[in-house]
Amino acid sequence: MEPIDILGSKARLEILHQLSEKDMYVSELMDKVGMDGKTAKHHLQIMEEEGLLSSRKENRRKYYSLKREIILRISPSPNKKYQVQFHPIKS
Repeated sequence: MEPIDILGSKARLEILHQLSEKDMYVSELMDKVGMDGKTAKHHLQIMEEEGLLSSRKENRRKYYSLKREIILRISPSPNKKYQVQFHPIKS
């Protein structure tokens, strides 16, 4: 999947926005973004497989966190080019 395709989903953008605030578990994300569990898990799985998120288990909950910083650059017309860069988050 191309980086721009990952960001092309309003649901995924909202999840990324929420995770930029703090690590969250699935039920917490569902409440914040207003989606059902199956849909949330689908989007989380895509972003984890693409290396944007990491997850960890604590007790019975699976927490997700941002793994990479996302930078989107769009050049003005007539080139209409875009570039998406993912960078590791520095601790």
